[in-house]
Amino acid sequence: MTEKPSIYPVEARKTARVRFADGRFFESAPGRTLEEYAREAFPDPEVPFVAAIADGELVELTYPVVRDTDVSLIFMDNVDGMRIYRRSLSMLLVAAVSELFPGTRLYIDHSMTFGGLYCHVEGRPPLTSLELQVLEDRMRDMVARDLPIRREEVPVEDAIEEFRARNDEEKARLLEQSDKKTVAIYQVGDYRNHLHGYMVPSMGYLRWFDLVPYPPGFVLHYPRRQAPTELQTFRAVPRLVQVFQEYREWVNVIGVRNVAALNASIEDGRIREVALVAEALHEQRIAAIAHQIARRRSEVGLVLIAGPSSSGKTTFARRLSVQLLANGMLPVALGLDNWFIDRDRTPVDEYGEHDFEALEAINLALFNQHLRQLVAGETVTLPRYNFHTGKSESGETLSVKPDHVILVEGIHGLNPQLLSDVPQERMFRIYVSPLTQLNVDRHNRVSTTDTRIVRRIVRDAARRGYSAAETIARWPSVWRGERQHIFPYQQHADAMFNSALVYELAVLRPLAEPLLLSVEPRTPERIEAQRLLSFLRWFRPCRRDVVPENSILREFVGGSNMEQFTPWRRQSREGE
Repeated sequence: MTEKPSIYPVEARKTARVRFADGRFFESAPGRTLEEYAREAFPDPEVPFVAAIADGELVELTYPVVRDTDVSLIFMDNVDGMRIYRRSLSMLLVAAVSELFPGTRLYIDHSMTFGGLYCHVEGRPPLTSLELQVLEDRMRDMVARDLPIRREEVPVEDAIEEFRARNDEEKARLLEQSDKKTVAIYQVGDYRNHLHGYMVPSMGYLRWFDLVPYPPGFVLHYPRRQAPTELQTFRAVPRLVQVFQEYREWVNVIGVRNVAALNASIEDGRIREVALVAEALHEQRIAAIAHQIARRRSEVGLVLIAGPSSSGKTTFARRLSVQLLANGMLPVALGLDNWFIDRDRTPVDEYGEHDFEALEAINLALFNQHLRQLVAGETVTLPRYNFHTGKSESGETLSVKPDHVILVEGIHGLNPQLLSDVPQERMFRIYVSPLTQLNVDRHNRVSTTDTRIVRRIVRDAARRGYSAAETIARWPSVWRGERQHIFPYQQHADAMFNSALVYELAVLRPLAEPLLLSVEPRTPERIEAQRLLSFLRWFRPCRRDVVPENSILREFVGGSNMEQFTPWRRQSREGE
């Protein structure tokens, strides 16, 4: 009997197959959507799916399957999944506001730590509690009817004309400044808008939300991805909201309320003026914090500066030192990162990655020993952590006097476990973070997290020898550490400093773009790199020479004149 050859012709297959990450195959006629495949494969998922990765690319569930495709579903407990859910929920909100309160300008301002977006309206008085309830009821009705969210790619010229026709000059100006040929317009019923990024296929996915009055605005309350089908307890965070509102006042003073206005200042040659005013506002706030400390000089001996990664804590500590000197105080600034244990001894997280954000990554015993010795007037050789080798080395030799105030900056500065022997009244605690208030437009936010990761990508490449892919891969561990070790303590700070600068993403864009473009295709890091690239392209690039040499931004782009600022050296020489 003749054996069948191993290679032989067959009829063309008239179906398309989807292989899911769990190894199962599903087959249908070409053109069926990923949503249809996903509902067949996962008819009752514990966590809802909202998007997918198809052959290495992030796609919407409306993506038509026309050939054999490898698919991994994106669920709401995924960072991209929650981002898509949150954006789609914003679309639901603005569509309902447009229907119920025509002519009202809704602004989606900033996020809330418990899971929510602070919003306010202009063009009319703030929404009353009754009006908010009517608005929420209309949103729930749209969800119950499972209204489809349709996407249309339109020529950018047509989109500009459409937005201008309905008096949305903000979006029209932004699109005029872009180099895009087409733009995605999403439609719910008769309402059309552009929200930057992907959406769920229909309103039926958006079941978990509520609206909470938070005068003068309100909060669109949504779940966190750790518990994606539950709303966390609503908590007032007045100090954080105050910082965001203060920043909004700043951008109004500067005249740069959105990215279109920032781009215009670059085109018109006013960006140096914008930078100088932004930096002056920073200096004004740092001086005010220094004055707070100076008023308590008889009791405060230790200033703790904490905040998430890439907040500019090091430069802030040095600039605060300058202002303390101007107030007649003698500061000594210490960086907690220098007490990192060697990389090969750093604890690992549940994914087997080095957990640099864990408190155990710090040599706590040595840190406390050195602090006790300094307070006692002893001379101490401080450690210096080498980020290239991952090793602790010998650093500065230092001694302080009783009239010095010691500044310690690091992500754990507000954690009570850091220092167990120092009385609370002897400490002044400062929370530092780039709490971005500049938005792309009134419906598309610039995320504080996005600002920080772009800062870190640029700094890590220049200072620590990490590629953009490595920084992106480490970011989930960074975020988990911040959520565990930093964010729970921010409300305990005696002062908050917003390190965001209205012009910084224009400066960071030309530095970050080549790093992001180098991320290998078809990798998880490439998906995040593409998202950041798409986001940065809304900003006109700006030369870094507009950045003053003492700016916090110089900590990331290089060229800071604060790097060698060590006030104890000057004081030591004067005391000789």
